[in-house]
Amino acid sequence: MSEAEAGEPIRGGQVLSFPSAAPPAEVTFDRQELRLILLLYGRMVAEGEWRDYGIDFNRERAVFSVYRRSSEVALYRIVKEPRLARRQGAYAVSTGTGMILKRGHDLARVLRTLETPLKLVTN
Repeated sequence: MSEAEAGEPIRGGQVLSFPSAAPPAEVTFDRQELRLILLLYGRMVAEGEWRDYGIDFNRERAVFSVYRRSSEVALYRIVKEPRLARRQGAYAVSTGTGMILKRGHDLARVLRTLETPLKLVTN
């Protein structure tokens, strides 16, 4: 066993590099994803449907929660889970109770489930 394998420092001017001890990166929404989400959020606020939101980032997922009032349970959650990207898709929209409404690979398509249908006005 060499000195390096035994955990001994190497002499003679050689420098050992150790892997960084940085904490694992958090999953976040990138600028384009946030733009799509906030465009939908702005339209729904203008219609009086939504009033507040919250964003949560951790190592496994990023969550954008939508509230009717800040004191209530979330109406919807827009979730990004990169570990599911190859299977069902990294994006999902779920209700406050946890029921998944739509899951997919394209955020814009997943967000369409939250669009309110156009109202037909007749005279």
